[in-house]
Amino acid sequence: MAEPEFTATGVRIERWPRSLTRAGEVRIEDGRLSLLTSYGSEIDSAPVTSVRAGRPWFAKADETVATVNGTRYRLTMEGRRDRASGPGRFLDALKRATKDR
Repeated sequence: MAEPEFTATGVRIERWPRSLTRAGEVRIEDGRLSLLTSYGSEIDSAPVTSVRAGRPWFAKADETVATVNGTRYRLTMEGRRDRASGPGRFLDALKRATKDR
């Protein structure tokens, strides 16, 4: 099994208006984005080519919005507020994974 291109743990995953998990995991592996609960159960997954993600103007510095299979999820990744961590790193990894496909 290959090393994931991106993984973040302790991610709050919300599907408006409901929080699905406060300590979930976001993973990009083998060309798929997976959203997992803290117990490892899959919330949703899709090929990276069909995922849309970005940071809307109203989002906090540690938040990003991803649309997976037509469902919008708000992902809150705790950590430093620079591009090298959290949402910035996620968006960069998603862009790289999409370009590779």
